[in-house]
Amino acid sequence: MEYGIGPGDAVFTTNFSFFATTEVVSHLGATPVFVDVNYSDYNIDCDLLEKSIQNIINQKKLNPKAIIAVDLFGQLANYKKIQSIAKKYNLFLIEDAAQSFGASYKNKRSCSFGNVAATSFYPAKPFGCYGDGGAIFTNDIDKAEKYRSIRVHGQGVDKYDNIMIGLNSRLDTIQAAVLLNKLNVFDNELKLRNDAANYYSENLKKYVTVPDIKEDYISSWAQYSVVLKNKEERKEIIELLNKKGIPTAIFYKKPFNSLELYKSISNADYPISNKLSERILSLPMHPYLTMQEMDKVISVIKGYYNDWLS
Repeated sequence: MEYGIGPGDAVFTTNFSFFATTEVVSHLGATPVFVDVNYSDYNIDCDLLEKSIQNIINQKKLNPKAIIAVDLFGQLANYKKIQSIAKKYNLFLIEDAAQSFGASYKNKRSCSFGNVAATSFYPAKPFGCYGDGGAIFTNDIDKAEKYRSIRVHGQGVDKYDNIMIGLNSRLDTIQAAVLLNKLNVFDNELKLRNDAANYYSENLKKYVTVPDIKEDYISSWAQYSVVLKNKEERKEIIELLNKKGIPTAIFYKKPFNSLELYKSISNADYPISNKLSERILSLPMHPYLTMQEMDKVISVIKGYYNDWLS
């Protein structure tokens, strides 16, 4: 909203994320341009991103305006390349850090990339409150003032002096109080999440495709997701885990290009995100998982493959 994105503008983003990522583009009347992801880290493919930008420029139907890069499941996207691309084509870069608060690349933390970043404090996130909440981050003082205005109905000197069309996006005091207290234990929780993820990966890597954390990256592990051989295998493993009372989730069953409401704007092929949607499975992940709880999950998955091999 602050940047003036609207009808006729193209916003480039991943094809594999939660709907909020593309929904905000459509809310403003702009056109989302979906880009397939890498199979290794599920984040936007930078080579395909640049090709998509060039295609839109050549078509001359839309005005390339911005990139929304998503840090899926807690691992940062490749901002070294993405920032270079954004600069090359003069595009506004938004870091969708909804799942990555606490993650880092070479000790540079999530929410510090691009022109502006946004994170979520939804309870299921690595740094969650007791309801809905979030925050945005920027080093631009002028933009920060406009963001503060938009947050409270486009206020000027006070909330009754409305100088632009805004939103009701205030974080309530109770949620802030929860977050301030949880901040005291967050670094330790981040370590515990990484310990749990490492334990899962070490014990499951011979059976399924485990998450690939790149060198110099630290994930915040919003989800721990493995990739299976096919849709049927995923269904069978979910059933076995359910029988043991172990919950699972699928993030995400439908890539954006497969949604009916985007059929008219997306006719490209997205082989990786389509493949992931049929094979990905998220296992229990939180800082206070015990080794016994993880062993229970691991034993079910190992048992499935050992039975199949025998």
